[in-house]
Amino acid sequence: MTQHPSPSDQTPIAVVGETAEAPPGKHDAEVERLFGAGGPLGPAVGDFRPRRSQTEMAKAVAAAIDSQTTLIAEAGTGTGKTFAYLVPALLWGGKTIISTGTKNLQDQLFLRDIPTVRAALQAPVSVALLKGRSNYLCHYHLERTLQNGRMTSRDDVGHLREISRFLKMTNSGDKAELARVPENALIWNLVTSTRDNCMGAECQYYQDCFVMKARKEAQQADVVVVNHHLFFADVALKDSGIAELLPSANTVIFDEAHQLPDTATLFFGDTFSTSQVLELCRDVLAEGLAHARDGADWGKTVTVVEKAARDLRLTFPQDIVRLSLPQIAPSSDFFPALETLKDELDGLLAVLETQAERAETLEQCRQRGLQLAQQLRDWKFDPKARVEKGAEAVFWVEAYASSLQLHKTPLSIAPIFNGQREGVPRSWIFTSATLAVKNDFSHFSEQMGLTGEPSKTWPSPFDYGAQGILYVPQGLPDPNSMGYTDAVLDLALPVIEAAGGRTFLLCTTLRAVKRAAERLRDEFERRGLNFPLFVQGDKGRTELLDQFRAAGNGVLIGSQSFWEGVDVRGDALSLVIIDKLPFAPPDDPVLAARIEVMEKQGKNGFMHHTLPEAIINLKQGAGRLIRDVGDRGVLMLCDPRVISKPYGKRIWQSLPAFKRTREQADVIAFFRPAPPAEAE
Repeated sequence: MTQHPSPSDQTPIAVVGETAEAPPGKHDAEVERLFGAGGPLGPAVGDFRPRRSQTEMAKAVAAAIDSQTTLIAEAGTGTGKTFAYLVPALLWGGKTIISTGTKNLQDQLFLRDIPTVRAALQAPVSVALLKGRSNYLCHYHLERTLQNGRMTSRDDVGHLREISRFLKMTNSGDKAELARVPENALIWNLVTSTRDNCMGAECQYYQDCFVMKARKEAQQADVVVVNHHLFFADVALKDSGIAELLPSANTVIFDEAHQLPDTATLFFGDTFSTSQVLELCRDVLAEGLAHARDGADWGKTVTVVEKAARDLRLTFPQDIVRLSLPQIAPSSDFFPALETLKDELDGLLAVLETQAERAETLEQCRQRGLQLAQQLRDWKFDPKARVEKGAEAVFWVEAYASSLQLHKTPLSIAPIFNGQREGVPRSWIFTSATLAVKNDFSHFSEQMGLTGEPSKTWPSPFDYGAQGILYVPQGLPDPNSMGYTDAVLDLALPVIEAAGGRTFLLCTTLRAVKRAAERLRDEFERRGLNFPLFVQGDKGRTELLDQFRAAGNGVLIGSQSFWEGVDVRGDALSLVIIDKLPFAPPDDPVLAARIEVMEKQGKNGFMHHTLPEAIINLKQGAGRLIRDVGDRGVLMLCDPRVISKPYGKRIWQSLPAFKRTREQADVIAFFRPAPPAEAE
C-alpha cells in the first residue's frame, strides 16, 4: 500500500512560551543529514515519510544539549522520540543519563534502541545498564540462605537450586537473565540485598559484588540507562550509585516523563513499613543465633516485636486501606498499637546494644533498628490537621494484605527537585507522548518546578482522521450509578463482535475488571463468540500481551498497568474501550490534601489538578489504539460526562483528531469489510 504524507505531519509545531522560531542550531544541518532518506539512520527510521516531527525534535534536543538548558518535549505517538533524543545524546551529549519508566523499557533501550542508533552512527560510545540493588544476586545473602535453609515452600527449594547454578555462570548477576525463576518469586528477597542489610565494604564478597560491579561500569560509561525509581531513590536515599554519576553528567534525559511527579513524590516522602520490622526480626534471629547464641533468648526477643508489628496491621480489618490521619477515629486501636510497637522495638534495641560488638552483622542490625525507631518518633502529627504546617506534608496510612505503611508525603516536590537541578550546569530533557493538556504544559511544569522552561509539542505523523473514530455512545447512566459496568458492556458487546474481538477494555478499577471478565466470559459462550479472553491478574503482563498478539482476535481486560507502555501494532488491536474518565479516587489522602491547599490559595482544585491529571492519563489510554501508519481502529469512550459536563470539551480536544460519532451504526460500518473493487 502506498503511503501518502499525512496532513497532521504538516501541522506547525506548537511552541509554548516562545513567540518566534528558534534560530538555527549549529547541529541542524547534521541532524537533517542523519535523518534524511539517504542518511545513515534511513533504514533504522523506516520508509514512512515525511517525518518532520522527529527531525525537528532532534534539533531541539541538540540545541538544549549544546546550551546546557532544559527542554520539555511532548512528541505524539509515532514521532520516533527515542531516536530523536538518542542521536544528539550519543553524538554531543557527553556523559548522559537516560531514565525511563520501567525496567522493561530500560532493557528495550539498552538491548535494542541504543545499539541500533550507535551502529547506524558508528558512534564510539560505551553504554551501561544500572538497576536497583534488588535486581542483583547477592553472594552473602545467597550463602546465608543456603546455610539457614529456612524455605517456605517446595518452589523455593527448586528456585534456590537454580539461583545457585546461575551464580556460577552469570557475569552481571541480573535476575532478569534467569527466566526459570519468576521475577516476583519470594526467594529473591532472601538472596538479594537491601540498603538496610548490605554489608558494604565490610562484606567478604565486596570485590565480587554484582551491585558494585554494575555501579563501576556505570561510572566509566558514556551513556547510563536507569529507571525513574532508581533515579529518585538515589536523590532521596543516596543508594543507587547515581550520586557518583550525576556530578559528572552533562545531559539527563527523562523518557516517559509524565510518570515523574508520582515517582518523585513516592521517594521524596518518608515511609515506614511493618514489613521492614519483620525483615529486621528475621535477620536479628539469624545473626543472633550465628554469633551470640548465649547472649539472649533471641526467639523470644524477636517474637514480641513481630507480634507488635502484626497487631498494628490488624487494627485495620480491611485488606486494602488508604486513610489520612483525620479519617482514623481517635478511639481506634491503631494509636495504642503504634505505641506498643515503639516500646517493643526499643526493647529489641536494648538487647542489640549489649551484643552488637560480637559481630559486624549484629551491629548492622542495631543500626537498622535505630533508623526504624527514629522514623517512628519522627512520625509526629496533629490528628486534627490534614496537612502538617510549614513542611506542607500529609500523614497517612496504607494497609496491604500483610503489611501496614505509615507515610509522610510532601504536597509539592517542586522545591526538592529544583534543589537537585541546581549546581553544575547541564541539559535536562523531559519527554513523553503525554505532557500537555491541549498544548498547555503548566500542570506538568508546576508539579516539577519547571515553570518558565521552554516547552514544545511535535504532532504525531499519523492521519487520525482517516485511521480512526472516537465513539462516545448514547444512553449511558451516571458513571457512579449501580450497574454502570454492565451498562457499558451492553453497548460494547455489539462493537466487540463487529470488530471480531481485537479489543482492549481498559477499566479504572479492579472491581470493574472482575465484573467485565465474568460478564464477557458468559456472553461469549452464550453468543458463540470464539474470542479468547485475557484478564489482568491471570498471568503476568508480558505473557498476557504476547498471547493477545498471537491470538489475533483476543479481548484483553486490564486496569492501570495496561493504560500505558503497551505497544500492539497491526490488526490484533482495532478497538480500545475505556469505561470511565480516569479521575483519581476522591478519597485519596494525598490528593485531598493537595486540593485543600490549592483551594486555600484561591485555585479550583478540580480544574487545576484533578482534571489535567485525568486528561494526561486518558491520553495514555487512547494512545494504545493507533501505533503505526497502517493501523485502523475505534476509540470507544464510555463516559457521558465528556458530553454533559462543561469540562468535556477540554477533554476531547486533548485527544487525537479522530472522526467523532455518537452512533453505533457508524462504528459497525467502520469495521465492515470494504466491498471488492469492480473489474473494469
